[in-house]
Amino acid sequence: MTLLFCSDSDSPDAWRAVFAEAFPRMSFRIWPDCGPPEEVRFALVWRPPPGMLSRFPNLEAILVLGAGVDSVLDDPMLPAAVPVLRLVEAGLPGPMSEYALAAVLHFQRSMPAYASRQREARWLREPWQPASQWPVGVMGLGVIGGVVARRVAAAGYPVAGWARSPKELRGIEVFRGDDQFGDFLGRSRVVVNVLPLTPSTRNILDAGAFAHMPRGAYVVNIGRGEHVADDDLVAAIDAGHLAGAMLDVFRQEPLPPAHAFWRHPKITVTPHAAAPTVVADAAGQVIENIRRMERGEAPMGIVDRAKGY
Repeated sequence: MTLLFCSDSDSPDAWRAVFAEAFPRMSFRIWPDCGPPEEVRFALVWRPPPGMLSRFPNLEAILVLGAGVDSVLDDPMLPAAVPVLRLVEAGLPGPMSEYALAAVLHFQRSMPAYASRQREARWLREPWQPASQWPVGVMGLGVIGGVVARRVAAAGYPVAGWARSPKELRGIEVFRGDDQFGDFLGRSRVVVNVLPLTPSTRNILDAGAFAHMPRGAYVVNIGRGEHVADDDLVAAIDAGHLAGAMLDVFRQEPLPPAHAFWRHPKITVTPHAAAPTVVADAAGQVIENIRRMERGEAPMGIVDRAKGY
């Protein structure tokens, strides 16, 4: 059997070694060198080119190198009968929660202001407020969002979460559905987005959402770039309603050099670095899923295409 690897950001070498040890008889190919299309049974991918996955008539599973699967589901030629499998945990929640906590601390401890004053050689302290006075809201309370919410709460911040379906997290106030979204935003001085991208969450952080947030609030996006309406965010910051943002994901990646985010003094840009997929953490789940399918068992992380995750 053949596994086809396709990713614009992951090195194939480590994955080749993993599969050589786990499946010595498996042919490991790297796109576009796919060999005879009918031999490809598994595709291990991150942001595959549109239409690529429809070329393989005997494809049994699409294994995505991350928790987000929107780039696969958005393919109009995606084979309807082939299961899409996403990574579940696989080392992602820890780094994501680290990034979220670092961002919250960054804003709570006035680091943007101090960076600006260093460039000006100005010795001036900002008023300090304790973490208990910085309510944080986490959008998305799945596997990753739940870890993010608990880790930020453990640092002393009052944390609430928002989800579309009922959730219960000990010590976390939970808001649910469209009816409670405005109240959730209104109590959050920092909003951390960890939602999956679906048709209902695309552009969820727009001018209307920003208007519900308190004046001087911040946005942290580690979900998907399409969750944020770019122009609305810049306008809300320039108008003084929002105080700033930290963004790790973007509509186009790499972020184009001419994009306004790069040069905005109140926006921090990081290059989709919140939680890179680490082979050592993800390989076990990928290998186990292939073995389960070989035994005729259900794999882990099956994506519900109707929900988008």
